[in-house]
Amino acid sequence: MKKTPNADLGRISIEKFKSAHKIPVVLVLDNVRSMHNVGSSFRTADAFRIEKIILSGITAQPPHREIHKTALGATESVDWEYQAEPIDAIMKLRSEGYQIISVEQTIPHTSLEKLSVNSGNKYCLVFGNEVFGVSEDVIKASDFCLEIPQSGTKHSLNISVSIGIVLWTFFEQLTYK
Repeated sequence: MKKTPNADLGRISIEKFKSAHKIPVVLVLDNVRSMHNVGSSFRTADAFRIEKIILSGITAQPPHREIHKTALGATESVDWEYQAEPIDAIMKLRSEGYQIISVEQTIPHTSLEKLSVNSGNKYCLVFGNEVFGVSEDVIKASDFCLEIPQSGTKHSLNISVSIGIVLWTFFEQLTYK
């Protein structure tokens, strides 16, 4: 076994990425404070070819050195926009036919392993602040909340890890099933 050389990975150019088919998913970052988490979000969004990211509230916007450090250029490939209020972003997406899903620990919730994604739907996934989570008004406006099952001593995962887990689930169900 040996590592695949970068030249053999079949990566597409930013121009091809812009016109390539995307999975029908939009991320909304609700007051995410860490620029490294923002950058990681872009990099993961690029990897799974989602439609776009909406940055809201205090979430930092590119260009910024700290975002670039983890995004590694994905801020150039992934479409994004800024919306001051996260609730305004999700209400606009709802009017465009997106199902609103907050990734948060709530009662009730849908556990990730029970999620069934329909290729005919469009999805908005909301991820919240590292300390306070998704805003209450956004949770109330969501169609449902999705929870990643955990069995350790900690009560949460880093937002960039959560985004990776959830986007992989959507990508896998929308691409391979």
